[in-house]
Amino acid sequence: MAMSKREYVHLSLSERDLITTMLAEEKSLGEIAKALGRSKSTVSRELRRNATPAYRLYMSHRAHGRAEERKKQANTHQRLKNERIEAYVRSMLKDGWSPELIAGRIEIDQPGLSISHEAIYQYIYHPDTKDRQELIRCLRRAHRKRRNKGIGRKERKTKIPNRVPIDQRPQAVESRIQFGHWEGDSLVSRKSLAALNSLVERKSRYLILTKLDAKTAEATYRAVTKRLKGLPKRAKRTLTLDNGTENARHEAITSAIGTKCYFARPYASWQRGTNEHVNGLIRWYLPKGTDFSKISDEQIAKIEFLINNRPRKCLGFRKPIEVAAPFVALRG
Repeated sequence: MAMSKREYVHLSLSERDLITTMLAEEKSLGEIAKALGRSKSTVSRELRRNATPAYRLYMSHRAHGRAEERKKQANTHQRLKNERIEAYVRSMLKDGWSPELIAGRIEIDQPGLSISHEAIYQYIYHPDTKDRQELIRCLRRAHRKRRNKGIGRKERKTKIPNRVPIDQRPQAVESRIQFGHWEGDSLVSRKSLAALNSLVERKSRYLILTKLDAKTAEATYRAVTKRLKGLPKRAKRTLTLDNGTENARHEAITSAIGTKCYFARPYASWQRGTNEHVNGLIRWYLPKGTDFSKISDEQIAKIEFLINNRPRKCLGFRKPIEVAAPFVALRG
């Protein structure tokens, strides 16, 4: 009797070994299927999915590994099997972390655990995920449906000339020993052109938050130079940015205030993880859907003050404002 889809049992390694042997003997698909007690379509599908185009290059152990990896990915569509991973992912999402940041950080915070950012997205958007809509709202760009990766998506050419890649950034930036290495980003509002520019210093996690009339290169240039210009040279050594066109005037920033600008790789927001995390804190005060045009400069200053006075575990429960005090002329 034909096996139903629900009753289907995945091929075992020993069955794949037999396929390899019979292919080497130049047996037909029908003969292989009969020897396995499987349908011919099952064998054909196995070769199509887990072999190179030339069937004679089918290798059982490699095919089995591909199949097992595919099963793991399918499991993440339903839920994260490891409860520690699931708890970590859910907690960090609700703290405003992006899937890319979570995937890049979990191995540091939870040694022995790992997950890809794509698996996190799949988990968030799966219809059986608990509190699915709440998790979707935690994303910086929340879409009700997950767009198919790579389908109909054209790679956009950058409009930023003379970018210096993050690979050329001084090694001292990674250590967080020196003060003066900043990360920059923009937060946008769907209800108006108004935006926010956030600058976060890597050693202290100190935040500089500025309201922009629009997310343009000129507005970003003015905000960055105005807020950093008064700092001593050692307090504004480097600035790491993403590839948004609002950062197109990076050379002008360097000329104006001496701060060298570097660019993270596309779709690698975890390379600016400090900034991403602080943006999550900003979203506690200004949730997605907030019209930034209706937020006053005084309110922005208040949010900046509150975040800079929030103790951080990573700082030994000191506040960013306390760590930054020797280097930054603080307000209030």
